[in-house]
Amino acid sequence: MSQDMPAGGSISPIAPVELAALASGLHSDPYAFLGPHDGEVRVYAPGARAVAALDGDGARIPLREQGQGLFLGRVPYARPGDGASYRLAIQWPDAEQITADPYAFGTLLEDGTLEGLAQGAWRSVGTALGARLMEVDGVAGLRCAVWAPNAQRVAVVGDFNAWDSRRHGMRLRHRAGVWEIFIPDVQAGERYKFAITDRAGNLRLKADPLARRSEAPPATASVVEDGADYPWQDQAWMAQRRTRQSTDAPLSIYEVHAGSWLPDEPESHACIWDRLADKLPAYARAMGFSHVELLPVMEHPFGGSWGYQPLGMFAPAARYGPPAAFARFVDRCHHAGIGVILDWVPAHFPDDAHGLARFDGTALYEYEDPREGYHPDWHTMVYNLGRTEVQAFMIASALHWLQRFHVDGLRVDAVASMLYRDYSRQPGQWIPNRYGGRENLEAVQFLQALNGTVRHEVPDAIMVAEESTAWPGVTAPIADGGLGFHYKWNMGWMHDTLRYLSEDPVHRKHHHHDITFSMVYAYSERFILPLSHDEVVHGKGSLLAKMPGDAAARLANLRAYLGFMWAHPGKKLLFMGGEMAQPREWNHDVPLDWDLLDRPGHLGIQRLVADLNGLYRGVPALHALDADPAGFAWTILDDRDNSVVAFIRSDGVHHVLAVANFTPVARHDYRIGVPRAGRWAEKLNTDATHYGGSGQGNQGGASTGVSASHGQPQALSLTLPPLSTLFLLYEG
Repeated sequence: MSQDMPAGGSISPIAPVELAALASGLHSDPYAFLGPHDGEVRVYAPGARAVAALDGDGARIPLREQGQGLFLGRVPYARPGDGASYRLAIQWPDAEQITADPYAFGTLLEDGTLEGLAQGAWRSVGTALGARLMEVDGVAGLRCAVWAPNAQRVAVVGDFNAWDSRRHGMRLRHRAGVWEIFIPDVQAGERYKFAITDRAGNLRLKADPLARRSEAPPATASVVEDGADYPWQDQAWMAQRRTRQSTDAPLSIYEVHAGSWLPDEPESHACIWDRLADKLPAYARAMGFSHVELLPVMEHPFGGSWGYQPLGMFAPAARYGPPAAFARFVDRCHHAGIGVILDWVPAHFPDDAHGLARFDGTALYEYEDPREGYHPDWHTMVYNLGRTEVQAFMIASALHWLQRFHVDGLRVDAVASMLYRDYSRQPGQWIPNRYGGRENLEAVQFLQALNGTVRHEVPDAIMVAEESTAWPGVTAPIADGGLGFHYKWNMGWMHDTLRYLSEDPVHRKHHHHDITFSMVYAYSERFILPLSHDEVVHGKGSLLAKMPGDAAARLANLRAYLGFMWAHPGKKLLFMGGEMAQPREWNHDVPLDWDLLDRPGHLGIQRLVADLNGLYRGVPALHALDADPAGFAWTILDDRDNSVVAFIRSDGVHHVLAVANFTPVARHDYRIGVPRAGRWAEKLNTDATHYGGSGQGNQGGASTGVSASHGQPQALSLTLPPLSTLFLLYEG
């Protein structure tokens, strides 16, 4: 049993201004006043009945209450900078708390780390900022650090201190504008925020920008994460990843919104990630996809943003489950041979009060001037990429997902909005760059730094740009002035071909350019052909709904279109629901219409997509030279009257003839030039009855005749089924 010792010696007089600052939560330098000082210990514990200091044997020295929650006493064994030199026994109304004194610990972040933060070192951001469970001086607790250089005061509030902003005020490290504190005995799962007092005295509660876990909305607190490493079992996948994601590999991506893919299971108590892990990897594998791409899974307050207005750039969205469950999902995907790409948003963020906006009372993460810092399209704030600290924050986020969660790539959202200062702005609503131009030079530098860092740190990961303009060199090497992405979404192909397919077939001859124009620029970048979520929302209708004609014609049009897409140079991306021809527009609050697969026409589309993926993966001619003009040759480019196009895909060894007939009229004895004499086997016909078509075709293939055609030395005479795409593989 411990024995109380008498309070020792006289104590220093307390200036009323110090006590008033503590009591009002405005004391900006608590380390200069609280904790051990010249043999005296000062503890601020508002609401406590009594406080004592304990030595290593548990002997107590009662501290004298000075009013308003301040307790003082002479403690000869208390050593400044040594958090283990004594403990505190705090008697609260309902319990006694034995804990180390937060203000007995010395500085936590090394000067070199702080200098790195100030210079924009992403490693310093990831290792120093945020809240991390660790031991300091042999004491277990939570080390917190936050960048808020213009704040008057910062404190940590949470479950561990009754959300009292007067307690746990932080120390300012002026070198980098970072506030730090170590709070003993905090446990994983406890909630917290930063209580930031700005220069005008306004208090704002902010979630941790570096939080690795958050509460599920509508709650907004950060959550202390246990920090344990996930026991990964995907070594085989990781060893093969570079080959699986190379430019000559068959990348076929299934784009998924995690919250609306699963069918309703009202009795299930498992989190979304675990439910997805049980079904999605196996489904993607059975469908022949190489990757799933998830709409942003970073923590976001508004579900209707689909994740594109994130605030927790280091935390998986709590609405889907805890971080460990997300890691399990990625692991399960890798076990199934499926890669995982995440949409990632470095362009903008929402202005929710608990988020990054006016974080320390100033425009810290965003530009100050709304002509730069406010995005009119999305009513969001624009990251100030001219600040080295913000650039480092964003790069640290990207590396966090790639390294900690073994994610295989990031698709960077809204790149065009980053590159142009006048994006969606009228004259007078934007600020030119230092040369008077519209290019955002800071964003260019950031994207180059981002992609260069990823290539160095995770060389087998891929970076994909959603970029909708003609900005040159998006996928060109950084050394050549390019942005350094691995792939770029071909938005032009998507818009042109959807516009063409939405026309009634009788009018398509007047729009033939839309279906062929993509090959004019097909090798200017390394492209992914997307049929993405953006095209099936906001009144645009589903893919099926865009097709003209009656129900049967719409299905046939869609089959022909998908066949054309898989034959065309470029990697593939299809948003969920497209593989079953979902008739309605996508709704993020409603699961996919899985019961459609009970209908033959929709089941046929699903079978077609699986077979297209199988052919695409199994025939190198369809993927090996996606980014090389040697892999493509037109044979029929200008037959606008019949709305027919045909081309050869080749890897130098294998040769595939792809023919698309975009009218509902069958073409018999249609002559097409080919480069090789002999038999060409019909490997896939989108009009096959297996897919819901009429069953017209070429009875398994055709052989060349004796004459040349279309600039090719040989020719085939084919039947082109109505609204169809054919794949014929040269067999010799």
